[in-house]
Amino acid sequence: MDLHIHDVTAENYREILALHVAESQKEFIETPYECLEDAVAWRQFRPVGLYAGGVLVGFAMYGFFEGEGRNGRLWIDRLLIDERYQGRGYGKAFMALLTERVLEEYGGQPIYLSVYPDNAPAIGIYEKLGFRFTDERDVNGEHIMRRDWNG
Repeated sequence: MDLHIHDVTAENYREILALHVAESQKEFIETPYECLEDAVAWRQFRPVGLYAGGVLVGFAMYGFFEGEGRNGRLWIDRLLIDERYQGRGYGKAFMALLTERVLEEYGGQPIYLSVYPDNAPAIGIYEKLGFRFTDERDVNGEHIMRRDWNG
């Protein structure tokens, strides 16, 4: 798989907005529009497009949020694969690539994400990549997972 991550820019903004998940997944994630609005409000977020062979197949955001935990927390958030490209292994592959990217940019530290407990497919991907549940919930009631980095 030829996978790349690109920042959201004026050139790909409209294409990002056209991404959508399956109807059954809409309760688990915000729309790309809502995500990009949040990225404006929360400047720590880095919104990115997920590309396979030059084709936009998904979206995610990540960033370091100070004041969370003792020294802040590094988050991967809002990962979505467009409905047309699901079932091809992109979710797991991009999550692994995103993990590498945030570790390169922010250094080896724990990475956090949140997930609804009834989103079994996402939980399966995250657990295979080393994320484990904490006893915490976020403001939306999502369960928080953490991956510790051991070099």
